[in-house]
Amino acid sequence: MALGRSICVSMFVAASPALAADDFIEGVYLQSEELCTQAKKDTLQTLIDAGNIVLSKNGLQGVEYNCEFVQVSKATRSPSWAVTAICQEPGYAFPDVLSVTQMNPTQVDLVSVRPIDDESEASGNSGSYYLCEGIALP
Repeated sequence: MALGRSICVSMFVAASPALAADDFIEGVYLQSEELCTQAKKDTLQTLIDAGNIVLSKNGLQGVEYNCEFVQVSKATRSPSWAVTAICQEPGYAFPDVLSVTQMNPTQVDLVSVRPIDDESEASGNSGSYYLCEGIALP
């Protein structure tokens, strides 16, 4: 009987990250409100083709870059999630761990544990992203 309870508890704990992800971010996010306005005038694909990164509940997506969110765990004391991602760019794949924090209803901040090699490089996977109302993924 104790073994049965142990298996049941183990199955519940293993399923918890999927349950915690139910309230994860919804919609399409870009790195500025101006980009959201531009996406409404042009198309989201035009912005992606121009080198912009799009954030959604599935991950980060660009022309030759993507990070698939493979595990999402909700924090209990803040509007934040810990995210494990598998990222790819041409000829290179790597894991990343990020925090995603809901700063307000239209802004989320990402912080990556992946170090940046050169301060002149872009911020990697870290940064602020803004909800683009009425925009859908291509």
